Amino acid sequence: MNFVFPAPPTASVPVLDSEQRFPVHRIYCVGRNYADHAKEMGAEVNRSQPTFFLKPADVVVTDGNDVPYPSATNDLHHEVEMVVALHSGGRDIPVASALQHVYGYGVGLDLTRRDLQAVAKAKSLPWDVAKGFDASAPVSALRAVNAGAHPQHATLSLLVNDEPRQYSDISEMIFNVPEIIHELSKLFELTAGDLIFTGPPAGVAALARGDTFEATLGGVASLRGRIV
Repeated sequence: MNFVFPAPPTASVPVLDSEQRFPVHRIYCVGRNYADHAKEMGAEVNRSQPTFFLKPADVVVTDGNDVPYPSATNDLHHEVEMVVALHSGGRDIPVASALQHVYGYGVGLDLTRRDLQAVAKAKSLPWDVAKGFDASAPVSALRAVNAGAHPQHATLSLLVNDEPRQYSDISEMIFNVPEIIHELSKLFELTAGDLIFTGPPAGVAALARGDTFEATLGGVASLRGRIV
Protein backbone atom coordinates (compact mmCIF):
# COMPACT_ATOMS: atom_id res chain seq x y z
CA MET A 1 0.00 0.00 0.00
CA ASN A 2 1.35 3.40 -0.99
CA PHE A 3 0.84 5.85 1.89
CA VAL A 4 1.31 9.62 1.60
CA PHE A 5 3.85 9.38 4.45
CA PRO A 6 5.20 6.42 6.47
CA ALA A 7 2.46 4.87 8.58
CA PRO A 8 3.01 5.30 12.33
CA PRO A 9 4.01 2.21 14.31
CA THR A 10 1.24 0.11 15.83
CA ALA A 11 0.72 0.74 19.53
CA SER A 12 1.33 -2.44 21.48
CA VAL A 13 1.55 -3.91 24.97
CA PRO A 14 4.01 -6.58 26.16
CA VAL A 15 2.88 -10.08 27.08
CA LEU A 16 4.27 -11.80 30.18
CA ASP A 17 6.70 -14.65 29.52
CA SER A 18 6.61 -14.05 25.78
CA GLU A 19 8.51 -12.16 23.10
CA GLN A 20 5.20 -11.44 21.38
CA ARG A 21 3.38 -8.15 21.86
CA PHE A 22 -0.35 -7.39 21.87
CA PRO A 23 -1.29 -4.86 19.14
CA VAL A 24 -3.78 -2.29 20.39
CA HIS A 25 -6.83 -1.51 18.28
CA ARG A 26 -8.98 0.64 20.60
CA ILE A 27 -9.06 1.52 24.29
CA TYR A 28 -12.50 1.48 25.90
CA CYS A 29 -12.93 2.73 29.46
CA VAL A 30 -15.74 2.19 31.97
CA GLY A 31 -16.67 5.08 34.24
CA ARG A 32 -18.06 4.83 37.77
CA ASN A 33 -17.87 1.04 37.95
CA TYR A 34 -17.22 0.86 41.70
CA ALA A 35 -19.88 2.21 44.05
CA ASP A 36 -17.37 3.86 46.38
CA HIS A 37 -15.75 5.74 43.48
CA ALA A 38 -19.12 6.85 42.10
CA LYS A 39 -19.97 8.26 45.52
CA GLU A 40 -16.65 10.09 45.91
CA MET A 41 -17.25 11.71 42.51
CA GLY A 42 -20.73 12.82 43.56
CA ALA A 43 -22.52 10.46 41.19
CA GLU A 44 -25.33 8.01 41.81
CA VAL A 45 -24.66 4.27 41.75
CA ASN A 46 -26.40 3.07 38.60
CA ARG A 47 -26.89 -0.56 37.53
CA SER A 48 -29.06 0.28 34.54
CA GLN A 49 -26.35 1.21 32.03
CA PRO A 50 -22.55 1.47 32.23
CA THR A 51 -20.78 4.69 31.28
CA PHE A 52 -18.22 4.35 28.49
CA PHE A 53 -15.59 6.60 26.97
CA LEU A 54 -12.56 5.99 24.73
CA LYS A 55 -8.87 6.79 24.64
CA PRO A 56 -6.74 6.72 21.48
CA ALA A 57 -4.72 3.51 21.06
CA ASP A 58 -1.39 5.32 20.95
CA VAL A 59 -1.66 6.82 24.45
CA VAL A 60 -0.47 3.59 26.09
CA VAL A 61 2.77 3.79 28.11
CA THR A 62 4.45 0.40 28.47
CA ASP A 63 7.61 -1.38 29.56
CA GLY A 64 8.06 0.77 32.67
CA ASN A 65 8.71 3.95 30.70
CA ASP A 66 8.37 7.30 32.43
CA VAL A 67 5.04 9.11 32.13
CA PRO A 68 5.28 12.80 31.20
CA TYR A 69 3.15 15.21 33.19
CA PRO A 70 0.59 16.48 30.66
CA SER A 71 0.13 20.04 29.46
CA ALA A 72 -2.88 22.25 30.22
CA THR A 73 -3.56 20.89 33.71
CA ASN A 74 -2.65 21.52 37.33
CA ASP A 75 -4.62 18.54 38.64
CA LEU A 76 -3.51 15.21 37.16
CA HIS A 77 -5.30 12.29 38.86
CA HIS A 78 -4.59 8.55 38.98
CA GLU A 79 -7.28 5.89 38.55
CA VAL A 80 -6.03 2.31 38.91
CA GLU A 81 -8.00 -0.28 36.92
CA MET A 82 -8.05 -3.89 35.81
CA VAL A 83 -7.42 -4.07 32.06
CA VAL A 84 -9.05 -6.70 29.81
CA ALA A 85 -7.50 -7.56 26.43
CA LEU A 86 -9.58 -9.13 23.64
CA HIS A 87 -8.34 -11.60 21.00
CA SER A 88 -11.69 -11.62 19.16
CA GLY A 89 -14.97 -9.76 19.22
CA GLY A 90 -18.18 -9.06 17.37
CA ARG A 91 -21.53 -7.35 17.88
CA ASP A 92 -24.21 -8.16 20.43
CA ILE A 93 -22.04 -10.66 22.29
CA PRO A 94 -24.07 -12.64 24.86
CA VAL A 95 -23.00 -12.42 28.50
CA ALA A 96 -22.73 -16.21 28.62
CA SER A 97 -20.04 -16.35 25.91
CA ALA A 98 -18.28 -13.02 26.51
CA LEU A 99 -15.22 -14.46 28.28
CA GLN A 100 -14.41 -16.55 25.19
CA HIS A 101 -13.18 -13.33 23.58
CA VAL A 102 -10.71 -12.44 26.36
CA TYR A 103 -7.02 -12.91 25.60
CA GLY A 104 -5.70 -11.83 28.98
CA TYR A 105 -5.59 -9.33 31.82
CA GLY A 106 -3.38 -6.55 33.10
CA VAL A 107 -3.45 -3.48 35.29
CA GLY A 108 -3.31 0.13 34.21
CA LEU A 109 -3.88 3.75 35.11
CA ASP A 110 -6.57 5.90 33.54
CA LEU A 111 -4.82 9.23 34.00
CA THR A 112 -7.20 12.18 34.08
CA ARG A 113 -6.83 15.94 33.80
CA ARG A 114 -9.36 16.41 36.58
CA ASP A 115 -9.60 20.18 36.30
CA LEU A 116 -10.46 19.93 32.61
CA GLN A 117 -12.96 17.18 33.34
CA ALA A 118 -14.66 19.36 35.96
CA VAL A 119 -15.04 22.17 33.42
CA ALA A 120 -16.46 19.74 30.85
CA LYS A 121 -18.94 18.32 33.34
CA ALA A 122 -20.09 21.79 34.40
CA LYS A 123 -20.77 22.71 30.77
CA SER A 124 -22.17 19.27 29.78
CA LEU A 125 -19.32 18.85 27.30
CA PRO A 126 -17.44 15.65 26.27
CA TRP A 127 -14.53 14.43 28.41
CA ASP A 128 -12.09 13.86 25.52
CA VAL A 129 -9.46 16.43 26.49
CA ALA A 130 -9.59 15.26 30.10
CA LYS A 131 -9.16 11.57 29.31
CA GLY A 132 -7.59 11.05 25.88
CA PHE A 133 -4.34 13.04 26.07
CA ASP A 134 -0.87 11.72 25.22
CA ALA A 135 0.54 9.06 27.59
CA SER A 136 -2.73 8.88 29.53
CA ALA A 137 -2.85 5.07 29.75
CA PRO A 138 0.14 3.44 31.44
CA VAL A 139 -0.45 -0.32 31.30
CA SER A 140 1.33 -3.44 32.51
CA ALA A 141 2.35 -6.48 30.54
CA LEU A 142 -0.63 -8.73 29.91
CA ARG A 143 -1.04 -12.16 31.45
CA ALA A 144 -2.68 -14.48 28.95
CA VAL A 145 -5.64 -16.50 30.19
CA ASN A 146 -4.47 -19.95 31.23
CA ALA A 147 -6.92 -22.83 30.82
CA GLY A 148 -9.90 -20.53 31.18
CA ALA A 149 -8.74 -19.07 34.49
CA HIS A 150 -10.51 -15.72 34.49
CA PRO A 151 -10.04 -13.79 37.78
CA GLN A 152 -13.24 -13.46 39.80
CA HIS A 153 -11.57 -12.11 42.94
CA ALA A 154 -8.31 -10.17 42.84
CA THR A 155 -6.98 -7.28 44.86
CA LEU A 156 -6.67 -4.06 42.86
CA SER A 157 -4.33 -1.57 44.52
CA LEU A 158 -2.17 1.48 43.92
CA LEU A 159 0.78 2.86 45.89
CA VAL A 160 2.10 6.34 45.21
CA ASN A 161 5.55 7.02 46.66
CA ASP A 162 5.08 3.73 48.58
CA GLU A 163 1.95 5.07 50.28
CA PRO A 164 -1.46 3.37 49.73
CA ARG A 165 -3.89 5.35 47.59
CA GLN A 166 -6.46 2.92 46.13
CA TYR A 167 -7.51 -0.56 47.25
CA SER A 168 -10.42 -2.85 46.41
CA ASP A 169 -11.32 -6.24 44.98
CA ILE A 170 -12.52 -6.63 41.40
CA SER A 171 -15.56 -8.50 42.73
CA GLU A 172 -16.79 -5.05 43.85
CA MET A 173 -17.29 -3.88 40.27
CA ILE A 174 -20.87 -2.83 39.51
CA PHE A 175 -20.62 -4.39 36.03
CA ASN A 176 -18.43 -7.49 35.74
CA VAL A 177 -16.30 -8.35 32.72
CA PRO A 178 -18.89 -10.40 30.78
CA GLU A 179 -21.49 -7.68 31.32
CA ILE A 180 -19.07 -4.97 30.18
CA ILE A 181 -18.21 -6.86 26.99
CA HIS A 182 -21.90 -7.50 26.32
CA GLU A 183 -22.86 -3.85 26.78
CA LEU A 184 -19.92 -2.53 24.74
CA SER A 185 -20.71 -4.89 21.87
CA LYS A 186 -24.19 -3.38 21.60
CA LEU A 187 -22.56 -0.01 20.87
CA PHE A 188 -19.40 -0.98 18.94
CA GLU A 189 -18.13 -3.91 16.95
CA LEU A 190 -15.44 -5.27 19.24
CA THR A 191 -12.36 -6.81 17.66
CA ALA A 192 -8.99 -8.39 18.40
CA GLY A 193 -6.64 -5.81 19.92
CA ASP A 194 -9.23 -3.98 21.98
CA LEU A 195 -8.32 -3.06 25.56
CA ILE A 196 -10.98 -2.40 28.19
CA PHE A 197 -10.14 -0.38 31.32
CA THR A 198 -12.80 -1.60 33.74
CA GLY A 199 -13.04 1.36 36.13
CA PRO A 200 -11.36 2.52 39.36
CA PRO A 201 -12.20 2.06 43.02
CA ALA A 202 -12.29 5.00 45.43
CA GLY A 203 -9.17 6.92 46.39
CA VAL A 204 -8.41 8.82 43.19
CA ALA A 205 -6.08 11.72 43.90
CA ALA A 206 -3.43 13.97 42.42
CA LEU A 207 -0.04 13.04 41.02
CA ALA A 208 2.95 15.37 40.81
CA ARG A 209 6.19 15.36 38.87
CA GLY A 210 8.63 13.01 40.56
CA ASP A 211 5.95 10.74 42.02
CA THR A 212 6.42 7.00 41.66
CA PHE A 213 3.53 4.57 41.41
CA GLU A 214 3.02 0.84 41.77
CA ALA A 215 -0.24 -0.66 40.55
CA THR A 216 -1.10 -4.28 41.27
CA LEU A 217 -3.79 -6.73 40.23
CA GLY A 218 -3.15 -9.48 42.77
CA GLY A 219 -1.67 -12.62 41.27
CA VAL A 220 -2.14 -11.32 37.73
CA ALA A 221 -0.12 -8.21 36.89
CA SER A 222 1.86 -5.28 38.24
CA LEU A 223 2.95 -1.93 36.90
CA ARG A 224 5.61 0.48 38.17
CA GLY A 225 6.38 3.90 36.82
CA ARG A 226 7.24 7.53 37.47
CA ILE A 227 5.72 10.87 36.58
CA VAL A 228 8.28 13.22 35.05
